[in-house]
Amino acid sequence: MASLTEKVPPGVTGAVLRAVFALPGPVKRLVAGAPVRRDGHELALDAQLLLAMMRLEGERRLAGGTVEDARRGIARGQAYLPKVPARPVRTRKVDAGGVPARLYTPKGLAEGTPLLVFYHGGGWVIGSLDTHDTVCRYLAVHAEVRVLSVDYRLAPEHPYPAAADDALAAYEYAAAHAADLGADPGAVAVGGDSAGGNLAAVVGLTARRRPDFALLYYPAVDMSVLRRSRDLFAEGFYLTDDDMTWFSDHYCPEARRAEPAASPLVAEDLSGFPPTYLVTAGFDPLRDEGEEFAERLRKAGVPVALRRQEDLIHGFANMWSLGGRFREAASEAAGALRTGLYAGPRGRG
Repeated sequence: MASLTEKVPPGVTGAVLRAVFALPGPVKRLVAGAPVRRDGHELALDAQLLLAMMRLEGERRLAGGTVEDARRGIARGQAYLPKVPARPVRTRKVDAGGVPARLYTPKGLAEGTPLLVFYHGGGWVIGSLDTHDTVCRYLAVHAEVRVLSVDYRLAPEHPYPAAADDALAAYEYAAAHAADLGADPGAVAVGGDSAGGNLAAVVGLTARRRPDFALLYYPAVDMSVLRRSRDLFAEGFYLTDDDMTWFSDHYCPEARRAEPAASPLVAEDLSGFPPTYLVTAGFDPLRDEGEEFAERLRKAGVPVALRRQEDLIHGFANMWSLGGRFREAASEAAGALRTGLYAGPRGRG
């Protein structure tokens, strides 16, 4: 039976959510409850308020149950937050080497400017171009780039390595046809969040033409080992340990999880990886593996900026329209991407 909130139009629920976030701080604290502290960090009020609103909606896991239910759930969740940047963004479909994709071009963006090839999150099983539409629009506008969002194949219908194969094929197409897309062939980045960060990392390791920059939001980079943060934040902070197990079981056979195309952290040589901005969330089961990947990049001589948004939760890239800490984190990532592409590969000629 559908829950009450499933019968309410997402626009109505979204309006209520934004109204709650517009309340004065003391009132939001009353709704959210006492501060939450763990592992030396205090959860941001904005994140705690969002989690409290999710609990009011009813216990709902990001994953679990049937694949179809999980896909409907993430699609509905993103429909609560339909706000887009004020600057118009034009979109069009692209066949990226046989992989469907969507190209975002902000109004007034000059020809020959940088390009970001973006892979959406969702545990390789859920998520879509539409669930990450506002993320791509935000990055396009605030980083002054074109964004090619890749509609890679999902598991379990298409298990590993289908998503990684599609990610690489789409990037290779973009790198070879950047000028046709209106972009600078010398300034092509890869990026993604969570499972999309995994795919961006795989492309950074395997592409014939190395990307010029990598933007990795809380990437899932090692399915072969469970780290401390998987226990610390196993429950109660949006993405759970059980969710990650469900995603991994649907995506990749256990016997293949130590392959670099599934777990890029285990790759022996990371020295050819592009300059990187890698951001983690302090209250995220994936925090430790992302930070270990950044440390390995640094030891391999790769220029890397690691940023822990210590008071946020997994998925914050999709939450920027709620403002506050979510928008601050989104703005920092967009600024890093813009700096990395405009001052990096373009400056090197």
